[in-house]
Amino acid sequence: MKKHIPNIITLCNFLCGTLSVISLLSWKNDVLAAMFIIFGGLFDFFDGLTARALKVSSPIGKELDSLADVVTFGIAPSLIVVEHLLNLRYSFPFLHTVNSALCYLPLFMAVMSCYRLAKFNTDTRQSSSFIGLPTPANALIWLSIPITAKLRNGNLNLWGPNIDFIHTSLYNCFFNPYFILVCCVVCGILLVCELPLFSLKFKNLSWKDNKIKYIFLAISLLLIILLNFFSIPLIIMCYILLSIVDNLISDKNYEEK
Repeated sequence: MKKHIPNIITLCNFLCGTLSVISLLSWKNDVLAAMFIIFGGLFDFFDGLTARALKVSSPIGKELDSLADVVTFGIAPSLIVVEHLLNLRYSFPFLHTVNSALCYLPLFMAVMSCYRLAKFNTDTRQSSSFIGLPTPANALIWLSIPITAKLRNGNLNLWGPNIDFIHTSLYNCFFNPYFILVCCVVCGILLVCELPLFSLKFKNLSWKDNKIKYIFLAISLLLIILLNFFSIPLIIMCYILLSIVDNLISDKNYEEK
């Protein structure tokens, strides 16, 4: 029974992804859809943690994890963006005049997420770090849309200082279809590109081996305190930029040796 516990947790991740899609399409509740993705992310974190703690692993567990992630972090967030653009199409003529075809461009991210996860399962280079944007990180960007809308409209409580110009700027970005469509293409490419990104897995707690991770966590904590849920897209941007800086420093140190 012990060896099945991580797989059960992974299946809970899959269930959360399915409930996210149902929440969006049947119940028309995009905030609940976003929350189910967050719950799925927690299950995705704990299935690997549990497997390592119990010292159990199996080939089926790796496959289950990717199948669940396709739904929770690929299909569900992409559909949130599709639904968001469909709701905006009457306010922006260019979306409406092309029969709303552009509103379905975010499905490009779902396709790239599927490809990325299949690639991840066969890529031995990604055992301790990532190559390309991880699907959970991409999902976090897009589940911010309904949460940001509710926060901005006062339907959810804010904590921390009310930095209105930042809140307004992020809100305006998420409600600009031009910005969203460009970001969907960029994120889809980042999912499968050969860009090394650091992992948040700690082999030890030393500063020397984990300084980039500690810096990222400190910046993320500060952003969360200052901006609450508005911080999510900024945290992902910070993650990508720090990874690029870390790669440049590593390459420079390697050349000096």
